[in-house]
Amino acid sequence: MVSAGVVVFALILILAVVTAAMGIRTVPQGEVWTVERFGRFTRLLQPGLNFIVPYVDGVGRRMNVQEVVLDIPEQSVITRDNATVSVDGIVYYRVMEPAKAAYQVQNLQAALTAISMTNIRAVIGEMDLDQTLSSRERINSALLTILDGATDPWGVKVARVEIRKIEPPENLIRAMNLQMTAERERRATLLKAEGAKSALVLEAEGRREAAFRDAEARERMGQAEAEAARMVAEVASGAGADALRYFISEKYVAAFQAIAASPNSRLVVVPMEATGLAGGVTAALELMRAPTGGPAPAAPRAPVASPPRSVALPPLPGPPPAPSAAPASVPSSGPQTGPTTGAGPWSPG
Repeated sequence: MVSAGVVVFALILILAVVTAAMGIRTVPQGEVWTVERFGRFTRLLQPGLNFIVPYVDGVGRRMNVQEVVLDIPEQSVITRDNATVSVDGIVYYRVMEPAKAAYQVQNLQAALTAISMTNIRAVIGEMDLDQTLSSRERINSALLTILDGATDPWGVKVARVEIRKIEPPENLIRAMNLQMTAERERRATLLKAEGAKSALVLEAEGRREAAFRDAEARERMGQAEAEAARMVAEVASGAGADALRYFISEKYVAAFQAIAASPNSRLVVVPMEATGLAGGVTAALELMRAPTGGPAPAAPRAPVASPPRSVALPPLPGPPPAPSAAPASVPSSGPQTGPTTGAGPWSPG
């Protein structure tokens, strides 16, 4: 039979073990626990091994001091121009003062969700639909400022606020697509018109520049021709009229050579002035052969073609012709310029 002393010792040992277990607390990393003495907050237990007074102190709230991601549920928001959009978001927060977060607000996450949804409606309600769709960064900044100030008494630091979705209704999306298509067509038309205008302006500037260049070329060509005429006049003043005839004959021969060398020419018509041309060339050659300083010999005159004369043909064989009177001589209307017989050219005496 067990003695009473052994029983008492066993009870004391069990009580010591229970007391030690109640007085020793191990807090995990990333959490902070509160200690309550008879229901009143006294101190905080940091991560690691901690001791409390058994039977007097107790663990109150276990607060997570890591950064927490809180989803904001989707809600319908009316913009300033009476357009309805569906909006949801994400809030990143962290508990900085566990005592305030534990005892200043009853349900921290529910309070953050409610205040976030309320401020999303307030911020988007002050903006038009176009601003709402294109100003997410502005909305995020405004919500961050508001929520950070509102949650400061709770010992919470709001790190970021991100609007995840802003979606208009289906009919409004179709209207926006039509508007976007019309706007792009308008821009394309404007760009096409501006391109055509620029092309016309450039073409006009090109024509003006070409006209200026043509005028400048004609002016320089005229100056060159004037200079050439002046030089010819100076040469003519020193060498006489025979030099002018030489230059004219040279140009004449060059033009005649160009006409004769044309591949399309099948018939070359020699003008009546060709004989005068030959005389001018001969005179120019004599001028070049003449000694310097002496008078130039007179150029021989070009032969002049004699006018055609009628020639009587012998009668054809057949019956004898009837006798007729002798043809009367036709008086000449001018002085006789050559012999009455002969068909060759003649030179004036």
